[in-house]
Amino acid sequence: MSTENSRMDITGKGAQTAEGPGPDVMAASTLDGNNVLSSDGDDVGKIKEIMLDVASGRVAYAVLSSGGFLGIGDKLLAIPWGALTLDTNNKCFRLAATSEQIRNAPGFDKDSWPAMADAAWARSVHQHYGRTPYWEDTWASDATVGGSPRDVL
Repeated sequence: MSTENSRMDITGKGAQTAEGPGPDVMAASTLDGNNVLSSDGDDVGKIKEIMLDVASGRVAYAVLSSGGFLGIGDKLLAIPWGALTLDTNNKCFRLAATSEQIRNAPGFDKDSWPAMADAAWARSVHQHYGRTPYWEDTWASDATVGGSPRDVL
């Protein structure tokens, strides 16, 4: 992973193996439903949604559907975007967390989403995954539009 811990890394052969326009710029729908593997190699769920911080123009979270069967009884988790690595060879995401960390992660159900713009909630999620909150990371500060993401949170 890169030293900038909020940036998503790409592995694999890039556009040769990626569906869609390529790994540098992709449609969010291309990533929907991709499997997520933990750092210890377990399949821990699928990407359900990709959440955008509209004011900054940055990806804030991927929502992971974990556990359950056929969408019943599953737990939803907000995963900081920087905790994920897109593996284009295997068409999956790799998450920088163990299966146990994911099982113990703060989650929510499909009918009761948290206020994702709440700074306290967002900090706790980033802390759980050992990530700097994306709005404090400066790797893409020149891409921020309309003020600082901290202004939104």
